[in-house]
Amino acid sequence: MNIMPSGSFGPIELKEKGLYIVLPDGTRNYFNYYWLRDNCPSSFSSVTRERSFDIFHLETAPRAARAAIEGDVLVIDWADEDHVTHMPLSVLAIYSDGGIRHDPADLPRKAWYSDHYSAIARFSHPELRADKTAVARWIEAMIVEGLTIVTDMPNTNAGLTELVNLMGQVRPTFFGDYFDVKTHINPTNTAYTAAALELHTDTPAEDYAPGIQFLHCRANSVEGGLSIYSDGVAVANAFRAIDPEGFRLLSETDIPFYCEHDSYDMRSRQRVIELDLHGEVAGLTISQHMLDYIDLPQQMLDDYYPAFCRFGKMLQADRFMMRFLMKAGECMVFDNHRIVHGRLAYSATSGDRYLRGCYADRAEMRSTYRALVSEGRFKP
Repeated sequence: MNIMPSGSFGPIELKEKGLYIVLPDGTRNYFNYYWLRDNCPSSFSSVTRERSFDIFHLETAPRAARAAIEGDVLVIDWADEDHVTHMPLSVLAIYSDGGIRHDPADLPRKAWYSDHYSAIARFSHPELRADKTAVARWIEAMIVEGLTIVTDMPNTNAGLTELVNLMGQVRPTFFGDYFDVKTHINPTNTAYTAAALELHTDTPAEDYAPGIQFLHCRANSVEGGLSIYSDGVAVANAFRAIDPEGFRLLSETDIPFYCEHDSYDMRSRQRVIELDLHGEVAGLTISQHMLDYIDLPQQMLDDYYPAFCRFGKMLQADRFMMRFLMKAGECMVFDNHRIVHGRLAYSATSGDRYLRGCYADRAEMRSTYRALVSEGRFKP
């Protein structure tokens, strides 16, 4: 092994706080000693898969006494510490310019429009319970398109819980673990009436609104009550193209939402358009019946309100909005941070309409997908 002493020039150059190394692609890159020591492969337990090394316990700042390339590995002999790091050059290549570790759940979103109903990805409840590869396909469709339909649902409360548990856990809100969408004598929410329900995302008054919504149709024999859905990604991307400044306002400005009744008073501030770490549209937070007084400076509202209203009208445009009748035995599963949903009015006395709903976390769904399709950091 050819160990380069401190101050030498060549494939490795040792400096006071880090080292320079020429990677196999021919580029010369700098790596900080703290980062190299902290992320030594031995710093992670292959059993717990957690970091087992605590860099806070080092008595002095890490510094390389010697370093060399051996095959496809950087070998570092640390000064003031009886430890040698064997760092794969492939790992260095990922992080040489602040790169992010590959995430199999970071899939590009596919926008859809009003004609999407026949193409919605559909999976049966028995199929998902029996086949993990089907679960992986289901979650992939959720990440990419944000909306799926699960068919052949049993007419039981337990069936919905079983479905949620395939991707995560039931995530409670201040309404409870589950909610029943049907007409109530003393409704606390517009959804519990027979009135039209405008397109919205659920529970925006929570600091962290639940990510995935499940609506299990147990009965639907009423006149009217068509479900309506729009893809927030499709609408926001179109809005960005025609009104860049309005898009900026809606994606950078927090506005207040609330939900109040006798036993709760929930409040939060959210951005109408949500961006991901790539600057792409990830979803929306919008609800006219839970929008509080917009408390922005009045002169700022001269620009904000026109953009807000222009965007809201686009959500309801025929180009984007699907209309269809939910059938008993179906469960709509959709990204509550992306898909806006609602329904048309119906006649409460014309039949029975009953949806049972609940939520799961979007992060848990992505976690399940990663576990199903990859080995993560620790490959055999």
